[in-house]
Amino acid sequence: MDRIIIKGGRRLTGRIPISGAKNAALTLMPCALLTDEPLTLRNLPRLADVDSFGHLLNQLGVSTMIEGARQGEFGRVMTLRASTIVSTVAPYDIVRKMRASILVLGPLLARAGEATVSLPGGCAIGNRPIDLHLKALQALGAEIELAAGYVRAIAPAGGLTGGTIRFPAVSVGATENALMAAVLAKGTTVVENAAREPEITDLAMCLNAMGARISGLRTDTLTIEGVDRLHGATYSVMPDRIEAGSYACAAMITGGSLELVGARRETMPAILSGLEDAGAVIESGDNGIKVSADGGIKPLSLSTAPFPAFPTDMQAQFMAMLSLAEGTSLLTETIFENRYMHVPELNRMGADIEVRGRSAVVRGVGHLVGAPVMATDLRASMSLVLAGLAAEGETQVHRVYHLDRGYERLEEKLQAVGADIERASDG
Repeated sequence: MDRIIIKGGRRLTGRIPISGAKNAALTLMPCALLTDEPLTLRNLPRLADVDSFGHLLNQLGVSTMIEGARQGEFGRVMTLRASTIVSTVAPYDIVRKMRASILVLGPLLARAGEATVSLPGGCAIGNRPIDLHLKALQALGAEIELAAGYVRAIAPAGGLTGGTIRFPAVSVGATENALMAAVLAKGTTVVENAAREPEITDLAMCLNAMGARISGLRTDTLTIEGVDRLHGATYSVMPDRIEAGSYACAAMITGGSLELVGARRETMPAILSGLEDAGAVIESGDNGIKVSADGGIKPLSLSTAPFPAFPTDMQAQFMAMLSLAEGTSLLTETIFENRYMHVPELNRMGADIEVRGRSAVVRGVGHLVGAPVMATDLRASMSLVLAGLAAEGETQVHRVYHLDRGYERLEEKLQAVGADIERASDG
């Protein structure tokens, strides 16, 4: 099993290209199930989750062809084509690896009239039920059965019909499944209390490029006029706002300055606001965002919440940064109940963090010390890398397969801006 070895204490400066967003890519790929024509996705990140999702789509009958990016572009180009749906079953052995697999449920149901999907897996960061996904599909006329760890959804004989979906709580995944199911439903669907994350807008824009009729983008009420069929399209995956935020924290924790090439300010308002409150100097340009440390790190009080508020996917990275703040910070996690598993590992490196229920008190310390640490989930693993970049001595981060799920070419990007970081194999 691989591990990341970091010798900390280096100030990071330079340019880091921001990859296509993992969370957007995993939402756009299942759109291929909605048409028999090719869907070409540009700026697709090279990630383990993207590869796993590609394998799942292959089993359902989607052909995938990968090519390199054009000059001046990042990522890969993947053309997906579901000429014929050969299976409507998403099996446990693939779905258990990542929760995003549940996103084949809506498009399979819309196009094939049925779908059987294993209950999903993913990072062990807390209870993430799919009841809102199922209620959304039921509002469109689907019958739902749960048995032996699988969900089976069946459309009526005449297909799905438009309806009103009112989410009692904001759910990104349920909003995405509802959109993909509703685009081929008969009549009009209205989704109320829809998630407003930029990845939702990216999905709606891709579907509209394929011939869907979705309005209300960037609001919490989406209206979908059903169409008879969708056609192929070419679409570029949005830049990863969480990756950009993570490298912004790297600039801060090392006292450095990084230009995040391709990052979009409008997709990360709360992240940038938090960085500025912590003392960062942020400059926007045509090519992205530049984040520079300006003296010490100031303490913060932050609470996670759905977009446009501070994202749960940045909580761990901010915690690592705030462990070196000049004062005490308070972080409150409202999305997932088990997302502080990185705290003991950060404390092993000299941080002073105390968990109190849903909140964590982070008392800033003068320095961190390198140590062997264990990654517990995707974003927690990045928090340990950040701590290692600033720590005195050597840090070894184990279980880096979590990192490979969400950060493309991490070591290469950090090496290019001055980090002493490398990957080693235990084998």
